Amino acid sequence: MKKFVWASLLAGFLSLGLSACYDNDGPMEQMGEAADEAVNDTKRAIKDAAD
Repeated sequence: MKKFVWASLLAGFLSLGLSACYDNDGPMEQMGEAADEAVNDTKRAIKDAAD
């Protein structure tokens, strides 16, 4: 019985983990990521210019 419970828990965690890896970003998510990248690039450029 314990093996069945552990196997069920493992299967549940694996299915949750795999569903979290699904990468189907919508247009707003892509736009947000692009904005984040632009901000990070600007921060790096400012830091490099200060050095």
